[in-house]
Amino acid sequence: MGRLRACSRLRRLLATRPPPPPARPPPTTSEPLPRLDAYSRFARAFSSASAAVAVAVPHEARDSGLGSSAYWAWIRAAAESAPAPPPQHEEEEEEEDDGLARCIPVKAYFLSTSIDLKSLQAEHGSDVVPPSTRSLNYIALRYSEFPQEIMDIGVKDSRFCYRFVVVFQYGSAVLFNIADHEAEHYLDIIRKHASGWLPEMRKDDYAVVEKPSLTTWMKGGLDYIVLKSLDTDGIRIISSVLGQSIALDHYIRQVDDMVEEFTEINRVMEKTGNFTMQRKKLFQLVGKANSNLADVIIRLGLFDRSEIAWKNSNYAQILEYLREEYELNQRFGSLDFKLKFVEHNIHFLQEVLQNRRSDLLEWGVIILLIIEIVISLYEIIKDSSMMS
Repeated sequence: MGRLRACSRLRRLLATRPPPPPARPPPTTSEPLPRLDAYSRFARAFSSASAAVAVAVPHEARDSGLGSSAYWAWIRAAAESAPAPPPQHEEEEEEEDDGLARCIPVKAYFLSTSIDLKSLQAEHGSDVVPPSTRSLNYIALRYSEFPQEIMDIGVKDSRFCYRFVVVFQYGSAVLFNIADHEAEHYLDIIRKHASGWLPEMRKDDYAVVEKPSLTTWMKGGLDYIVLKSLDTDGIRIISSVLGQSIALDHYIRQVDDMVEEFTEINRVMEKTGNFTMQRKKLFQLVGKANSNLADVIIRLGLFDRSEIAWKNSNYAQILEYLREEYELNQRFGSLDFKLKFVEHNIHFLQEVLQNRRSDLLEWGVIILLIIEIVISLYEIIKDSSMMS
């Protein structure tokens, strides 16, 4: 009787059950398909809830007909009360934000042989970035892309809204986050305080890629460097190497011209056995060679210690990588070798000119002795004629 009563109740339930909803049409191309990972998470939650409810429901309810309906009702209730999986779009946005890489163009210029930093700082004092070291051979200027009123309100990342210009006393300027058509405006600001103009301005392009999702602090590439983050100290380190490199190119060109000039003198000496260089010209070459070497070592500070790199090993890593990338030590070694060649030729030509001067003095002494002898002979002949 119990089973018949359960079957009759089941028939009444099925008769009063609402009709099933119409089947959902298959998704078209304009409607995106559900994500498999979200479905799998929901399935795992459903299966775990089902297992938990299956343990909680008595075996008698699962074994009987009515109990079977109650069992699946418990399952549906547990599935509906299961926690929903976290939304995927937020996690995807976070992953995309972490993976964003921002490319910052960098341009290095060598304008002149000297820039007055004091007058530049006095004119643009509000744009000067406070120094982090005691170095006095450069200043860093920061300019905003937006008016000060907007910058005071605040933006999501204010670093994206600034342009940096690092100016060195020996004549280099390094520009960060400045396009080609805008660079001339900032160079005109520097030219007002520069002296010792060059016949041709030298330029070098580089790039810094800022990637917060980078697993290491830095990663090198061809004409670019990838950093986890770029701050003002990183800008100072990068600009110091780029400024030295572009200035070193200028001095290497000058020394190459001197080497070519002495090579031509040696060719003429090889053919004629003589040279016609004046002493004044030789002294000018001596002064030029000595000043080039002094500028490279003292003014450029090619071998000076960086306080920023000394305090932080991350910046030391950037400094060593860039110095190796631009081959500063090798290029200075080549410059020093050429200067030694020039110095050797200068010493040789100085000895030749000194010997020429010695020969001239000797001939002068000989001529004076001959004149004295002639005068003595004349007096002797005159005295003998008077006595006779």
